[in-house]
Amino acid sequence: MSQTISTHQDAAVLDNPAWHALTGPHAAFAIGDDLVRQYPADVAPFVAVRTWDDPRVWDALAELVGPGAEIGLSSTEELPPEGWETLGRGDGVQLVETDALRPRPDDEAIVLGATDVPEMLALVERNQPGPFRPRTYQLGRYIGIRREGALIAMAGERLHPEGWTEISAVATDAAFRGQGLASRLVLDVAFHIQERGDRALLHAAATNVGAIAVYERLGFTLRRHTTFSSVRTPEHGV
Repeated sequence: MSQTISTHQDAAVLDNPAWHALTGPHAAFAIGDDLVRQYPADVAPFVAVRTWDDPRVWDALAELVGPGAEIGLSSTEELPPEGWETLGRGDGVQLVETDALRPRPDDEAIVLGATDVPEMLALVERNQPGPFRPRTYQLGRYIGIRREGALIAMAGERLHPEGWTEISAVATDAAFRGQGLASRLVLDVAFHIQERGDRALLHAAATNVGAIAVYERLGFTLRRHTTFSSVRTPEHGV
């Protein structure tokens, strides 16, 4: 059976999801102006740009984050100007749900909050699913599974461009892998996303072929390839 992407939401916002989150549902977190915005450092490391075609953009970024700051950029293959340092570059993929996705709530999943943050940070540190900061859980609904009191798997909602919600921080402790816990949590998160009338998306490193294959089996499909980079602003400002 062929998979088709649901299209009743405007998918164009997914070309620049962080910007559309920070100017939309996540506007209360936004620091910046009408050209560049960022989340507070303890919420998420993402910096968003309205358009790379504006010649002021690099100066605006440097002014926003300050001299000698490390920032992560996505949705662009632009190289920074002289005085900036490129720390690393990588390829990623963006996946979106299709009609084949069959989300469902999970009876064992519990909602995570402020008191769970130390364990969430530790689980992320051990598994490296992507950036997660002390207040990232405030961006959406985060859930986990505990065994004998210990948090052994988690997933949640991160970027939220209008009409869409990103599933992120999908992590399972090494001792409990192979039991389908990550898939169960992804389906639970997707269920509640759809309950709100949104659609689910995911981002992954292009090299993480195992996770991508799992997401595709669940009913997600590749929408586009992305480029992400880490850069450092000039040490002495602009």
